[in-house]
Amino acid sequence: MNGNDFMSWALRSPFHGMLSGGMMLITVTGRKTGRTYTMPVGYYVEGEYLWVITSRERIWWRNLQGGAPVGLFLKRKTVQAFAETETDERAVEARMYEYLRHVPQAAKPMGIRMNANKPDSGDIARTAGDRLFLRFKLAE
Repeated sequence: MNGNDFMSWALRSPFHGMLSGGMMLITVTGRKTGRTYTMPVGYYVEGEYLWVITSRERIWWRNLQGGAPVGLFLKRKTVQAFAETETDERAVEARMYEYLRHVPQAAKPMGIRMNANKPDSGDIARTAGDRLFLRFKLAE
């Protein structure tokens, strides 16, 4: 069992409470293959949106370019959402400040130094080129 398998199991289990506040499962349909892919992702909530950060090197998010419907397994409930990508580096850079305000523990693994609980602007600018954000609006 790899890390994704374990996390998927944990999020579906009665023990999900320790993780569900910041982790969910996303199911994406491949645009070319039509295959579905489900993976655990970290998220945070801001206003009416769920936000996810990922590496530009990953390929699964490309199925969401231009917007796409997705399935989410959120707090042990299956919900539908509409996903959009935010790839513009300046927008990503601005969003990273908000992300680290919600998830400050993510700074160190991304190589972003924190000075008096504020992320280093140079580190943010450097990292923004390697990352992108996904925005999810839950279906009503």
